[in-house]
Amino acid sequence: MSIAIPPATYLPDFLAHRADERPDKPCWIFGEHTWTWAEAWESVRRTAGALRADGVGRGDRVAILAKNDPAVLQVILGGCQLGAATTVVNWRLAGDELDYVLNDCAAEVVFVGHQLLEQFDVVRDRLEHVRKVIVIGGDHDELEAWQSAATPNDRDPAVQPDDVCVVMYSSGTTGRPKGVQLSQHAMVEHSVNGLGDASYGEGDMLLVAMPMFHVGGTSYALQAPVIGATAYIVPEVDGALLAAGVMAGCTHAFLVPAVVTALIAAGPQVMGLFSRLKSLGYGAAPMPLPVLRAAMEAWPDTEFQQVYGMTEFGGVVTVLNDAAHRDAAHPERLVSAGRPVPHTEMRIVDPVSLEDVPQGESGEVWFRTPQATIGYLGKPEATAELITPDGWVRTGDLGRTDEDGFLFIEDRIKDMIITGGENVYSPEVERVLAEHPAIQELAVIGVPDDRWGETVKAVVAFKPDRAVPAEELIAFARERLAGYKTPSSIDIVDALPRNPSGKILKRDLRKPYWGDRARQV
Repeated sequence: MSIAIPPATYLPDFLAHRADERPDKPCWIFGEHTWTWAEAWESVRRTAGALRADGVGRGDRVAILAKNDPAVLQVILGGCQLGAATTVVNWRLAGDELDYVLNDCAAEVVFVGHQLLEQFDVVRDRLEHVRKVIVIGGDHDELEAWQSAATPNDRDPAVQPDDVCVVMYSSGTTGRPKGVQLSQHAMVEHSVNGLGDASYGEGDMLLVAMPMFHVGGTSYALQAPVIGATAYIVPEVDGALLAAGVMAGCTHAFLVPAVVTALIAAGPQVMGLFSRLKSLGYGAAPMPLPVLRAAMEAWPDTEFQQVYGMTEFGGVVTVLNDAAHRDAAHPERLVSAGRPVPHTEMRIVDPVSLEDVPQGESGEVWFRTPQATIGYLGKPEATAELITPDGWVRTGDLGRTDEDGFLFIEDRIKDMIITGGENVYSPEVERVLAEHPAIQELAVIGVPDDRWGETVKAVVAFKPDRAVPAEELIAFARERLAGYKTPSSIDIVDALPRNPSGKILKRDLRKPYWGDRARQV
């Protein structure tokens, strides 16, 4: 780390500092448009002024439904100036899911990417709190005129570091997504702590490709001002767009394992192009060892950083740095999640006794960190289940540590599937499939997949004389769920295995697929 990190109390402070320090250098590159640092900061201040003119203030919420775009950062940081929070909405959601999220967050102003207008219009009349809709881009762009007409707004005096600035919806363990509230203070902490020890220097450029509706995508983009790097933003993960970013000079990237797998499959020429990267961060799902080794061999001069985290931590909470990747004395650490980031404590806890387990034994992984969420929006009971009275956050993951404090994730207590870096909670899928009239009982599990890490599988028992083709159930789910949540396969059984108390034994359902794999996630 050779770049001086500016002090910050509020999330926009990093961008404001860089705008003063290097006003005419490039801050954001998006398509044919480049914003200098001064222009980017002015756009944030004007966004704040326009939101204020529309009646948005401290404690209010707005939402943005858009593919990756500098507008996402403008709205988040502009909202910060007022003490308002931005919900970055997953544009892959189906209509009922989109309806739920926008109403649950009570967004008063919604920004919609022009490519997603048709999707938004399906739910527009169901939204209870929205007073204004602003279109981003395309032939009917309203954002630029809306910003230009506004008076720039600096931070309101009433704004506090503990004000919520981002609400990210994570899939719901009880069937509905939950809004994870992250404060400005938490995001400032994450923006610095999550950098790891990758090398940064003048002229660096971050390739921002992961969806900003994930905390990893947004947090990565927000780290660019921390190190004074240009953010090269692409609307979505696409091979040609990624290659264009590297050819344009991107030096750092964060990718999920499924994307790295696809790059390897594309052949030596593509892999050679990406060898230009100074640093590659990866995470959101376990990286298969053969894929990781192939990437390290193809990119010998690239620093590798594996990250582990949750939306509830603003993103990264442990890092496996490049030195650990190349530690010949400990090759087993290639499957480790690394060690906690600065200012973060970690415990491995017996899920029943809630006592710490001995080093090397498995337990639930807990963290205490200033990056942590203040809780779930409007869900105090779920918040109490997540955060202990003394501030420890339960991850729901089972893990162990070695003698040097490296964390190894082994399984999940909570019922989650990670497919291509997307989190899918099986109760959410089960709730939808259970509405099909032919189904007597069902369970949803994750099964191994060479490309996506895991895919969604439903195991179904039908009511007597009500059997239907598996394809019908998949189509039924696809109409009601995002594509990545829809089962890719369905097993039909006479009955599901249960324990004496009647609980479905999902571990038994998973066993034929996961076999003797060391990691059951």
